[in-house]
Amino acid sequence: MMSSGPHPSAPLSQVQIAQQQQAQAHANEMAKRRSRKPTDKNIPDGIEDSIIDSEGVQRYNHLRDLERLLDATTTRKRLDVTENFNRGPAKLTKTLRIWISNTAEDQIWQGNTLNVDAFDFTPNMEASYRVNIEGRLLDDDEQTGLEANNSERDFRVGDSQSADKMEQDEPSLTKKLSPHAKSAQHRLSYFFKCISVDFDCSKFRTSSELNVDWKKPEASSKNQPTESQPQATDFDVLTFKRNGDENANIIVNLHRHESPERYQLSPELAEVVDMSEATQQEATLALWEYIRLWGLQEDEEKRNFRCDELLKQVVGRDVGYIPLLSDYVTQHLRPLPPIRLAYTIRVDNEFHKDPQPTVYDVQVLVDDPLHVELQPLINNARHANVLKEVSALDEQLANLVQDIAGSKAKHSFFTSLSENPAPFLNSWLSSQKRDLEVVMGEASREDGEGAYGNEWRKGGAGGVWATQNARESVNVLLSRQR
Repeated sequence: MMSSGPHPSAPLSQVQIAQQQQAQAHANEMAKRRSRKPTDKNIPDGIEDSIIDSEGVQRYNHLRDLERLLDATTTRKRLDVTENFNRGPAKLTKTLRIWISNTAEDQIWQGNTLNVDAFDFTPNMEASYRVNIEGRLLDDDEQTGLEANNSERDFRVGDSQSADKMEQDEPSLTKKLSPHAKSAQHRLSYFFKCISVDFDCSKFRTSSELNVDWKKPEASSKNQPTESQPQATDFDVLTFKRNGDENANIIVNLHRHESPERYQLSPELAEVVDMSEATQQEATLALWEYIRLWGLQEDEEKRNFRCDELLKQVVGRDVGYIPLLSDYVTQHLRPLPPIRLAYTIRVDNEFHKDPQPTVYDVQVLVDDPLHVELQPLINNARHANVLKEVSALDEQLANLVQDIAGSKAKHSFFTSLSENPAPFLNSWLSSQKRDLEVVMGEASREDGEGAYGNEWRKGGAGGVWATQNARESVNVLLSRQR
């Protein structure tokens, strides 16, 4: 059994040591080059007195202020967009209008010719009917108009709908919102993974044979988007034909197709997170927010949290473990029930004199189109090239400002020399002398000119050479490698 302590690593060869030394030397050299580059882009003070166009300095300072404001705003907005983009596509609630209608064919009241060769004089063709289930995603303008008319008519459908709540669309509304208008982006089959039609079992003994069941084919690859599926699975109208000469009640079951998948939460979890439907990630985050809101996290062991009466019904114990929040939530997720739309198939003559479709409005979730438009901005390859160009321009600007500062220093030097040459030269030579003494390490703390005074020639206990500073300076001088 190997020990748990650190294990000795294999010794490096001479070639590896040389490569590391070269890499370290290259890194140091690059750091020195970066440190030598000028970074100040502010024009020196007093430059207005040295140039012809003094307003140019004001314009430059104004542009610098605008640049700082734009940089701060752009950086903040970019961080916000990146953060929202990384959370996943936002969902918008849209209205999917569904028309359910049927036509009758070869019915007795339609005047079919009789078969004289038949014993019971039955018609030549068997009576049948054709049911159409058509859907279209409403535009924003239509949806706004629909919400304004909700006080007069209500077409919205929840998870279930009984037959007594069916309403028929008026002719004017049918003409305004034509069911044959196609959605440019999402069609009926996009929102559902399964569409089934159940006939009334009490009226038809062979109702199972009459039932209709359509399922969306699974993608060949998990990463394959829904839009890339075969064209046959992308439709706006689902039509089926059955034989019969009597009215029939059917239930259209729509099983929602959502990514990420949404679930129905158990009553225990719904009472904690205050949501009845959510994705697994949303439910987990809501459970974590509940723990933080009520301060249930333990002080000593941050990975544990105490359970109140509501959390005990979700977790099943008195103390929970934060890394297992997703597992706690998974136990309380249930598949969403299908959307049930009731419809009565009418084959009588009175109905088909002026047939009207039955209309339902179903709330569906679609991806925010702004999220798709922001993707090229976040993952734009040109952004890195633009940053390089901006960095190069900033470097050129810093070099120009450095040259301007040097020119200003020269201008100030020659201006002072021209105004009063003798005192200026004495002061300048004295300054240069002090700088030279500081560089050579020969200057005293008070004044460089006192380095050759009598106090430096005096020895003994009260002299300069007996102080602690002198001893340290002599030791430093002697320790230098010559």
